[in-house]
Amino acid sequence: MTSSGPNLHLYKFDSCPFCVRVMDVIDDQNIKVVYKDIMMEPDSLSQLIADTGKRTVPCLYIDGKPMFESADIINWLTQNSDNLEKNS
Repeated sequence: MTSSGPNLHLYKFDSCPFCVRVMDVIDDQNIKVVYKDIMMEPDSLSQLIADTGKRTVPCLYIDGKPMFESADIINWLTQNSDNLEKNS
């Protein structure tokens, strides 16, 4: 199996309970994701707003396409876990 899968970026902030749920699934499944903290990184917040018109998190970018709603993100990660790049 190849180690490449979709490019994943999660826009989040740590005190958001919905973000924590998504990050727990990412950690449990050892999925490789680039985190973008909208509270600590003003550029990440600006990018999220520019792309989506919203500052809503969590937002998982899958190859540049944003997905909102923690339940939808968790379902997608769970269903696609076998095809996603893992942390080494």
